[in-house]
Amino acid sequence: MKRFPSWLLTVISIVIGIVVWYLLSAIPAVGAIITSPLRVVKTLLVEIESGRMLSNIWASLLRVLGGFSLGLIVAIPAAFLMAWYAFVRAIVDPWIQFFRTIPPIALIPLVIVSQGVGESAKISVIFVATFLVMVISIFQGVRNVDPTLIRAARVLGATDKHIFLEVIVPASFPYILVGVRLGLAAAWTTLVAAELTGASKGLGNMIMEASLYFRMDVVILGIMVIGLIGLSMDKFVLFLERKLTGWQELRQG
Repeated sequence: MKRFPSWLLTVISIVIGIVVWYLLSAIPAVGAIITSPLRVVKTLLVEIESGRMLSNIWASLLRVLGGFSLGLIVAIPAAFLMAWYAFVRAIVDPWIQFFRTIPPIALIPLVIVSQGVGESAKISVIFVATFLVMVISIFQGVRNVDPTLIRAARVLGATDKHIFLEVIVPASFPYILVGVRLGLAAAWTTLVAAELTGASKGLGNMIMEASLYFRMDVVILGIMVIGLIGLSMDKFVLFLERKLTGWQELRQG
């Protein structure tokens, strides 16, 4: 049996999904909630022409990238310190595990009281969500480094500094990229909650305002745009992973 190329299967899957979406929207009881793809496309054109769509995308993108970047900057050293030093792990790990079980939306009242309803509040909520996801992923990556590599480096006279920079970091780099993917996903899934802190622009704010007036075409449009941007970012990180970790595949082969 001839094997279909993956891109063709992807196209077929998307087409089937759109057809199912259209058929569901044609059912009167369902169509009141799930508007047709054609209506969503028309709404997209109207929103782009008015300038609201680009403005909302830009506002949300800045918040997501701001919170994610801060989360990554803090998560990398925290994860390495936890994996490298047992006493740091004993102090920090219980707090990370504790806050990891708390949904970011539960922190919104505290964030509003402490930081108001400005951009810093929204970025803080996204930061917490992304940091907790990434620090655990990167920590597991460092802990899973082959001990044989570390022992071999010590036998060859490598110092802790050289072991860290030339053994630990390269070996755990794929896990850092996995953490980046999970962190970006967490940032986008937390966006709507973050924009509950009083946003006047943003995709999450657009969805919430539209839901108040039962503008389901705008709600679905906002959901679709968030999903497409998040998917694009994930594919970009996968591209970087293939380019930057190709040496590991060669080593394994």
